[in-house]
Amino acid sequence: MLKLIILILYFAVLIGIGLYCRKNATDVNGFVLGGRSVGPWLTAFAYGTSYFSAVVFVGYAGQFGWKYGIAATWAGIGNAVIGSLLAWVVLGRRTRIMTQHLNSATMPQFFGQRFGSRPLKIAASAIIFIFLIPYTASLYNGLSRLFGMAFDIDYSVCIILMAVLTAIYVIAGGYMATAINDFIQGIIMLFGIVTVIAAVLKSKGGFMTAYQGLAHITDPAVTDTPGIFASFFGPDPLNLMFVVILTSLGTWGLPQMVQKFYAIKNEESIKKGTIISTLFALVVAGGCYFLGGFGRLFSDQIDIAAGGYDSVIPVMLQNLGPVLIALVVILVLSASMSTLSSLVIASSSTLTIDLLKETCLKKMDDKRQLLLIRILVVVFIAISAILALVQYKSSITFIAQLMGISWGALAGAFLAPFLYALYWKKTTKAACWVSFIFGSGLMMVEMTAPELLPAIMRNPINCGAIAMLAGLVIVPIVSLFTPKPDKKLVEETFACYNRETVVKQSTALGKQ
Repeated sequence: MLKLIILILYFAVLIGIGLYCRKNATDVNGFVLGGRSVGPWLTAFAYGTSYFSAVVFVGYAGQFGWKYGIAATWAGIGNAVIGSLLAWVVLGRRTRIMTQHLNSATMPQFFGQRFGSRPLKIAASAIIFIFLIPYTASLYNGLSRLFGMAFDIDYSVCIILMAVLTAIYVIAGGYMATAINDFIQGIIMLFGIVTVIAAVLKSKGGFMTAYQGLAHITDPAVTDTPGIFASFFGPDPLNLMFVVILTSLGTWGLPQMVQKFYAIKNEESIKKGTIISTLFALVVAGGCYFLGGFGRLFSDQIDIAAGGYDSVIPVMLQNLGPVLIALVVILVLSASMSTLSSLVIASSSTLTIDLLKETCLKKMDDKRQLLLIRILVVVFIAISAILALVQYKSSITFIAQLMGISWGALAGAFLAPFLYALYWKKTTKAACWVSFIFGSGLMMVEMTAPELLPAIMRNPINCGAIAMLAGLVIVPIVSLFTPKPDKKLVEETFACYNRETVVKQSTALGKQ
């Protein structure tokens, strides 16, 4: 009853915020970007909560904690330093300036405006539409396991509950409602992960006792080296490095992450948001992987062959008290719903603005676009819920693999051309096409015919990481050997960086 009351209160707050924010979602700009007036705390928490979901807490923390032991914490550190700090420093300001200058609300719209190419815009929107769906479906799976543990509720009920609640507050309040809810959900995530780690370690005698216990565990199937799961780099540093690259560098090319920079209010918000977002990632991501690193202490209760890696974290948490279990459920529910809302806004706005309006519904005005975006929010949530049910019943793949396919394809296609387009005037349209085809095509091959790839690339994690890194090389090389971009278009685009602005003397000394 206590767990149920806490959940009902939590749901009531989310819906209340959605209804309160209706006034901010009266046009496309307000619904998708919050009027480009979102402050540092809301933007930073929106970024962080969109970043970390049940996929990380249940799927990645469980799988990589089991595989690499305490060394899995490096993934969390990478998420904070590369995925948050460097992403904000390198992309934040330039993305905000150029996207406003080009009047683009989505990533495909940015590509279309930046390179003067309608086909490029349509291709980008198609890639997003195809590859965000697996990631969206994966969000439900991790949540279902924890709901089943805490309430013994049927999986389909969990799916419907999460889908309906997310749809209500997203449709009502758009991005602003999502950002405010993300802030509340982020606070729950921060408090929850610290509390859960403390409780789990206490159940094993405290940190030092748990760490020593981990050091005595060996797995002949992995290695005979003693203490390997408590070591600095774990049993497989190379594959751990690919995990760090995929989960950290990947955010630079994900539309639902990059679009957070479109909406940020001002320079001061970027500075504060950088710090807040980095600390949030360090606590939440670092905490998740750190917790997962102790999974093998529960090996007597976990059957990887039967339950998969997704069962590791739920088993670690099942003996906590009712209040803590309620906290864990709300923690993972918060993480999943915030990510889901971000994904469906990115998907529906992209499909409406960049695909349908460009092809078959060219005469849509702003009001009709907004209505269609809201309808597509429902459609995307429904599709992802159905896929989640199908995936669960057929046991197609683990959570981590679903996310790896999605992240690898999207970031492999978009990361390099987006980054170079912000900084390098010589980036060409042809280079974008090659990156789009290579990144998404490579992940399609990995998903359908992995035997065609080298052994090291026969899993979504490694393949996705390699796709991202390859794009950073492909784009400049292709740009040097393909027709140069239109000089006038490029100069007009980059003129936004040269526009003069007045700042306080604390920011710049000025001439005196």
